[in-house]
Amino acid sequence: MAEHYPTLMQTAVAATALKILLKSTDFEVHRNWLAITHSLPLKEWYYETTSEWTLDYPPFFAYFEWLMSQAAVFADTAMLQVKNLDYDSWQTVHFQRATVMITESVLIYALYLFIQSSPAASKKQSHAAALSILLSPGLLIIDHIHFQYNGFLYGVLILSIVLARKPSGLLASGVAFAALLCLKHIYLYLAPAYFVYLLRTYCLGPRSIFDIRLANCIKLGVAIGIVAALAFGPFVYYGQMPQVLSRLFPFSRGLCHAYWAPNVWAMYSFSDRVLIYAAPYLKLPVNYDAVNSVTRGLVGDTSFAVLPNITPRMTFVLTLAAQIPALAKLFFQPTWDNFVATLTLCGYASFLFGWHVHEKAILLVIIPFSLLALKDRRYLGAFRPLAVSGHVSLFPLLFTAMEFPVKVVYTILWLIVFLLAFERLAPASEKPRVFLLDRFSLLYIAVAIPLIAYCSLVHQLLFGARFEFLPLMFISSYSAVGVVGSWIGFLVVFFTS
Repeated sequence: MAEHYPTLMQTAVAATALKILLKSTDFEVHRNWLAITHSLPLKEWYYETTSEWTLDYPPFFAYFEWLMSQAAVFADTAMLQVKNLDYDSWQTVHFQRATVMITESVLIYALYLFIQSSPAASKKQSHAAALSILLSPGLLIIDHIHFQYNGFLYGVLILSIVLARKPSGLLASGVAFAALLCLKHIYLYLAPAYFVYLLRTYCLGPRSIFDIRLANCIKLGVAIGIVAALAFGPFVYYGQMPQVLSRLFPFSRGLCHAYWAPNVWAMYSFSDRVLIYAAPYLKLPVNYDAVNSVTRGLVGDTSFAVLPNITPRMTFVLTLAAQIPALAKLFFQPTWDNFVATLTLCGYASFLFGWHVHEKAILLVIIPFSLLALKDRRYLGAFRPLAVSGHVSLFPLLFTAMEFPVKVVYTILWLIVFLLAFERLAPASEKPRVFLLDRFSLLYIAVAIPLIAYCSLVHQLLFGARFEFLPLMFISSYSAVGVVGSWIGFLVVFFTS
């Protein structure tokens, strides 16, 4: 079979060249974690509070930071001192940026396996999807400007998904996902889909759910137990699990993150803002102590002035309720496509209804959905508004004038190139497309450019430093409409396929 161009490796080389030219801005979190894991004994890692950026990832990521700190010694030992807050020597900056690019090789390898494992008839579509992920504006913004290691982590996720494509790789898929959970616990949102799929395809027989494969159950349980023991064993030994869990699950942080993630609660918050002004006419009571709670842009407890307050238990129940229908279909029809679709819907549910959701968590939806977006035109119709809203919602992470052209120009170019390419490559659907969803996508995309222009340029010209929360609220609410619309569209596609 002729190779598709540009190849994955050619694209990776070009992308790396571009990333070298960029400037990252938020090193301190991971510099501090390098210092903590290198300078302190393990039993102090989750207690250290010198910096506000305390270690709040699971143990495997802490071990990952420790491993990188062994190489950091040869770059600049000063970066490994806990008290050196905001230390950013050129050696430190280049070392940290290099580690992101090197560890992104895991993503490249996983995407290569995804293309290789795809059926011959869909190789071209898989190749295009893989390139879209590798060049994702989300990964560029979060990893190479804002600075994180999501390329590496999503590489592990895609590797796990690809391993689940064949029966021989199911055990390895479960182990890879267990390791991923011990690297970053945000992937717990996707765990229900893994549980159901591995239960049906690996632990139960294909002909009957009462045909229990006991040996497979034991192998999977032991393998996952070993992964968990390697990650958390030392902290169990020191009696520190309550402290570790309090770092991993900080429910005291409030419903909304500093930048409103574009979910149901962003729309809820926006409605609350509107009702404050409508309350005198509608005779509604207003909690004036809560008026500034959401608009202040800080991480903390969120209170609503008119609408009822939301509790963590309510968000958990709503998230689970939104996941159950897809999980039920996966249980009775455990195909790989349904598995990836259910992963996507679990990501949607947790992002839309979860507690203290970060805007960066939208990649939990975009990345798995990308693997299915070119299945047919109905899938692509649901993907388009997500691609726009998900990436636009990340813009508030980069707020300086220097970063504006990078995030806007690159994102718009990516959307034009890949949405047009996807339109050409997506095969026709056997079932009729949803007219309203197609029209919603076109209208939604058309609004994006003027909205970005207003929030990034026009608002400051008109109001200066006043009403600083308005651009953030507009971006978040606009993006929330796109994510919710995409979710509803994908639900229709999934349950009618």
